[in-house]
Amino acid sequence: MKYYSTNHEAPEADLRKAVVNGLAEDRGLYMPERINRLPKAFFDDMPTMRFQDIAYNVAEAFFGEDVDPDGLKDLVYDTLQFDCPVVRVKDNIYALELFHGPTLAFKDVGARFMARLLQYFIKEEKGRGPVNVLVATSGDTGSAVANGFLGVEGIHVYVLYPKGKVSPIQECQFTTLGQNITALEVDGVFDDCQRLVKQAFMDQELRQKMRLTSANSINVARFLPQAFYYFNAVARLMEKGKVKSEKFASATPAPDGTAAANFSLFTLHSSLKICVPSGNFGNLCAALFGHEMGLPVKQFIAANNANDIFYNYLQTGRYEPKASRQTLANAMDVGDPSNFARILDLYGGSHERITQLISGATYSDDQIRETMRRCYAETGYVLDPHGACGYRALEEQLREGEVGIFCETAHPAKFKEKVDEILGIDIAIPERLQAFMQGRKQSIAMTKDYEDFRRYLLSEAQ
Repeated sequence: MKYYSTNHEAPEADLRKAVVNGLAEDRGLYMPERINRLPKAFFDDMPTMRFQDIAYNVAEAFFGEDVDPDGLKDLVYDTLQFDCPVVRVKDNIYALELFHGPTLAFKDVGARFMARLLQYFIKEEKGRGPVNVLVATSGDTGSAVANGFLGVEGIHVYVLYPKGKVSPIQECQFTTLGQNITALEVDGVFDDCQRLVKQAFMDQELRQKMRLTSANSINVARFLPQAFYYFNAVARLMEKGKVKSEKFASATPAPDGTAAANFSLFTLHSSLKICVPSGNFGNLCAALFGHEMGLPVKQFIAANNANDIFYNYLQTGRYEPKASRQTLANAMDVGDPSNFARILDLYGGSHERITQLISGATYSDDQIRETMRRCYAETGYVLDPHGACGYRALEEQLREGEVGIFCETAHPAKFKEKVDEILGIDIAIPERLQAFMQGRKQSIAMTKDYEDFRRYLLSEAQ
């Protein structure tokens, strides 16, 4: 499979180049040349399939041309050593709990898969030197990537995070590891961290001395595997009888003129809405790619905190990035989401097509607090601040007869101080988080000036 740039000015790349380089030469994001539709038999069998088996089928459609079947199966099964269960919260609202991995955040799936895929490619390249992974984080990405790559031979990870703007527990998950993980504490906001990473990729002198790649959701190997858990979530609701799909023949003929044997002649419809708390929009992008593969979802909802850039785009058709605002849901504090370029490209730049499939929501910190309190009082379910945005959006946008899934993207204990204060409880800290908290912080102070960052990396390359 070939990958092209969203800016359409860089040469096409194969999967290896797209993963290792992270960003195209023209600063665009890589997109696959096509999205393969999954066969009808897969959807028929999906309710009875295990998570790992579902994920392998999805992975094969994405990566099967570039990774041998046994190798790809090993990658998927080793990545998914934990479940992503669907839990009923209220009426027809379900939580897709994505916090059962090693760092208790949704990014464990993409980060673990990318680490293994990158190592797969590195093993095939001998004598080319180490790969340096640059990753900007507003919270959970740093911990997921750092732990996904920890101890992986031939790879060094640099985590850039905004000073004082991630939770203490999040911070300790990537600043206490050592080994091949270096934490850089940037005196700025997440957008500054992301800008530094992007500038480094465009620095040809630097790239001649260091092999650089990114583990943010700009990397196709990070965001595409996140489609795995959306297929599994739909399968689990189909298993419960909560999602019933109807199949009908499309009037659009298949490209090769074949008839009913081609699944492109079929469309799956359901009453399901999926709500994704959104920051850099990689998680929503993965869901949208799944929809293009046939995932039966009626509508997607992008739930924002006060950083409402995408919400405003949906209302006006104008994309106007601005400086991010610090909020209670800090992992979503993004003022210029990178993956907007992928969404725009996926739908041919059509605002009409995007708004037909995606609606939006935006919430203040006070609304997030009120939602967390009300949900806990009514259901006993503890939301983290990000999941609260998703839950509230479903409450407001579900119609009679519809079913909704929202992503609980991180364990609420990762935001213990905030959750305890808002709900008046003492939430237990899982043992895995406690282990991180016992480590010693190791970080390097960094300004938001690119020249300072550049000098540091050049000194590391010597």
